[in-house]
Amino acid sequence: MSDDLPLPRWRYTPGTGNQPDREILERVKALVPLRFESHVPLDHPALLYGLALNDQGFFWECHEILEAVWKAAPQGGRDRILLRACIQIANANLKQVLKQPRAVARLLTEAIGELDELNRREKNCDGIAADVSVEALSMVLRHRLAEPGSTEPVMLNLHSKL
Repeated sequence: MSDDLPLPRWRYTPGTGNQPDREILERVKALVPLRFESHVPLDHPALLYGLALNDQGFFWECHEILEAVWKAAPQGGRDRILLRACIQIANANLKQVLKQPRAVARLLTEAIGELDELNRREKNCDGIAADVSVEALSMVLRHRLAEPGSTEPVMLNLHSKL
């Protein structure tokens, strides 16, 4: 992660009475264009930051950043589908922290559905959806669903799934 984009000072967990550390999140969201032209580049700093947030345990914050990237991704594109799956995974990780196993299972199932849809689409674009092994990520989610007692979060280090 870039030195000029530090992690938030604390993790926000809904229902605990604390507030999110919005200052850094707003700085990162400002990096997202109104619209990505044809795809979301895998090296875009907001995307990388959002993925790193998840892998560092900042699940709510990850959702905030990836949602901003998702909104700017080309409508109907493969990148939007993959980003939706990543947002669901971050939400599932947050629900795990909140000890809501049924919500975890529902969100992971929804993410798998997004990845299945992505696999049905023609692979003809640049961007994150073209570079990520959707099959590998789907297998991780299916494995996690098969172990409902697991408390390990699902990582979004998409570079490792290339």
